[in-house]
Amino acid sequence: MGELNKRTLYYLFTMPGLLLYVVLFLGPVYMAVYYSLTDYDGLNPKFAFIGLRNYQEAFHDVRFAGDIGFTVHYTVILTVMVTLISLLLALALNSSLVRFRNVYRSIYFFPAVLGSIVVGLIWNQIYYGAVPVIGKALGIEALSTNILGNNSLVIYGVLFVNIWQGISIPMVLFFAGLQSIPKHLYEAATLEGATALQKFRFISFPFLTGIVGIVLILNIKAGLTTFDYILALTGGGPGFKTESIGLLIYKQGFANIRFAYGAAQSVLLLLVIAIISVAQFKYLNRKGVDQQ
Repeated sequence: MGELNKRTLYYLFTMPGLLLYVVLFLGPVYMAVYYSLTDYDGLNPKFAFIGLRNYQEAFHDVRFAGDIGFTVHYTVILTVMVTLISLLLALALNSSLVRFRNVYRSIYFFPAVLGSIVVGLIWNQIYYGAVPVIGKALGIEALSTNILGNNSLVIYGVLFVNIWQGISIPMVLFFAGLQSIPKHLYEAATLEGATALQKFRFISFPFLTGIVGIVLILNIKAGLTTFDYILALTGGGPGFKTESIGLLIYKQGFANIRFAYGAAQSVLLLLVIAIISVAQFKYLNRKGVDQQ
């Protein structure tokens, strides 16, 4: 097979993926930007271009600003907790002291195969029926009622569900990274009298830096775009206490019939995620070069 035929074959193999990328990502992004510059309501086929008026309104929207604050707060807690818990679980499962490791891996990974809406609906019933009974039996006042109706605790109720399901895949990634570390490095460190903490700091963590970066990016993106859990658990309530940017965009388009305004907010969210992702990649790449 000639060089030209090989190159043509490679292009043919990449075409399905490229086509899906254009149709499912670039196309919707283009349409969101296009409609964000109009007064389109999602129903009336007639609309007019209004320039940046939707973006100007978003910057002066108190509700939008409040949802940004909630989403950032939610994202920080989610990212930190998922990263730490999944790393600790991976370290525990990688230890030779833990028996039945394959069983535990299956148990911890099980939530990943469930849909987010399904998980949210299941935990909604648990919070409504089971948790108050347990709280009353243990004499814990904060858990004696449905915490999804508690203004102070509702965010932690949603976060718990998200973290419970969100640790599965990062744990597998960390575990795979730990398994790839040469065993002789740990053996040499043991002979030198290194403690478990020193082994993690100077051997394990440097090998896991790339995975940590991936996990951080995935969780920041998941936090900033969180929608499923909040929709299934609280619908943004009580009041607007748990209304995220993703849920607000959904409400603007399908409840308030302001499709163009919701599109403008989604474009702003896309820009924030893109800036954070690029900054993270640059930082991690620089750290990788420094470590080498």
